[in-house]
Amino acid sequence: MTKQQILGEIKRTTAVNGGSPLGKSRFYTETGIKQTDWYGKYWARWGDAVKEAGFVPNQLQVGIEEEAVLLNVANLARDLGRFPVAGDLRLKSRIEKAFPSHTTVLSRLGSKADRIMKVLEYCQTHEGYDDVARICEQARDHHVELITVKDENGENDEAVGTVYLLKSGRNYKIGRSNAVGRREYELAIQLPEKAALVHEIRTDDPVGIEAYWHGRFKPKRKNGEWFELDAQDVKAFRRRKFM
Repeated sequence: MTKQQILGEIKRTTAVNGGSPLGKSRFYTETGIKQTDWYGKYWARWGDAVKEAGFVPNQLQVGIEEEAVLLNVANLARDLGRFPVAGDLRLKSRIEKAFPSHTTVLSRLGSKADRIMKVLEYCQTHEGYDDVARICEQARDHHVELITVKDENGENDEAVGTVYLLKSGRNYKIGRSNAVGRREYELAIQLPEKAALVHEIRTDDPVGIEAYWHGRFKPKRKNGEWFELDAQDVKAFRRRKFM
């Protein structure tokens, strides 16, 4: 990963985020660029990278927003007695308006594995959350088992569907299916060219994960579920195997 590539991604994600640069945690979630890719190699602080890209660092605001999301998810885990799944997040945000939306939690905290680890770290660094930390540890261990132990069909038991990326001509379609492992998808419109499956993400929440990717690529939407994506966008989607 070169310095110019990282600066390019800072500029791209800042533009998508309405001109406000991302904090390092959300930047990793959005791009897959780890702190070890730049820390002590190109910059000593994330703010220095943001400045070199031509922006004013906004780490404090982003940090506060993410911490508020972590606090809400941690408290929900305590109320449930288990780590909340996507359906729990959607239901809670509908019942309680002050709770962050399902898409906000996904955009701030990332995949299920990322959410578990971030909430666990939050609980380990804040007093009074030892009980929730244990819930997170149990969820972490269970999640590892689910993605390493396959059923007799070679499929993950927890996943009930997929979110897929199709390519037809220059454009890409992001859709969902409840048929795990299916390689042919029925499209709502007649395509001028044959569509090819680029990648699919296994998930226990096809609706929520599809909404996440639609929101992430919203500036590049062409029509309906079709988007004009570049190589970095496709790479980001293909990086995820399970969410």
